[in-house]
Amino acid sequence: MKALLCTRLGGPEDLVIETLPDPEPGPGEAVVRVTVAALNFFDTLIIAGRYQVKPDLPFSPAGEACGVIEALGPGVEGFSVGDRVIVHVRYGTARERVAVAANHLTRVPDGVSDEQAAGLTITYGTSLHALRDRARLRPGETLAVLGASGGVGLAAVELGAVLGARVIACASSEEKLTVARAHGAHETLVYKPETLRDDLKALTGGEGVDVVYDAVGDAYAEPALRALAWKGRFLVVGFAAGEIPRLPLNLVLLKGVDVLGVHWGVFVEREPEAHQANQRQLLDWVAEGRLTAKVHGVYALEDYAEALGILKRREAIGKVLVRP
Repeated sequence: MKALLCTRLGGPEDLVIETLPDPEPGPGEAVVRVTVAALNFFDTLIIAGRYQVKPDLPFSPAGEACGVIEALGPGVEGFSVGDRVIVHVRYGTARERVAVAANHLTRVPDGVSDEQAAGLTITYGTSLHALRDRARLRPGETLAVLGASGGVGLAAVELGAVLGARVIACASSEEKLTVARAHGAHETLVYKPETLRDDLKALTGGEGVDVVYDAVGDAYAEPALRALAWKGRFLVVGFAAGEIPRLPLNLVLLKGVDVLGVHWGVFVEREPEAHQANQRQLLDWVAEGRLTAKVHGVYALEDYAEALGILKRREAIGKVLVRP
């Protein structure tokens, strides 16, 4: 089988495609023929050795995919050869076949395409966990999404609307906000750190927002925290803008707000049943047409450098997929 491999740490140009033996399923495992794998921004960090997950070399990037079960190992229950499934792991799906523990699979219902399913786990899983499990977002509340055109941000916009919130999408350009509006944003804002607080206050009639979804960090975090309403919730999702911010705790005290960490990967490991319930909910919403899981583009595996380059330059609007 063909596999995209990181054999030395570096950039997309340092990856290689090699031919490896087809995998065999071990106890509790399934072999899945990958139809589409999804890349994420963190893949650019993993291959550079700058992410908290540091696999042994060589390894394949891509932590999620859609495919078809070709073989089952001893002890696997609930799945059959021929089932179409989502694969959700930390890395390793940018290849034609992958052996994976069956508890890292979710069956894909009819009516959901491979392309929709492939990129649903990490970005939408993160955002659903953040909004529903952590922030307890309620219908009618106001949600501000920072970095609303990126993978998790666009998912948060769409899920916030599905959950009944009034969504304010914040991004760096009108072009990016056009996509956010198409995915459910009620208000949009081209944001700058120096005006973000006042702009969010203005959009809420001076009341402030109920929930901030911050996957950006850096200089945007503090003004967004200042824009929270009384007993608002601030979701710490990531630091795509660069620096990890230091939040003034006196604001947390004075505004009675909650600062909530969102570590989806640990949630998956510690609460597998809750994760699976979220996965099924996301797939049901896609099947019902309530989620669209926007795809930026689908690339041949051989075009991996182009696909990862789009993510590295933060040009992606939606999911970047590769087809082995």
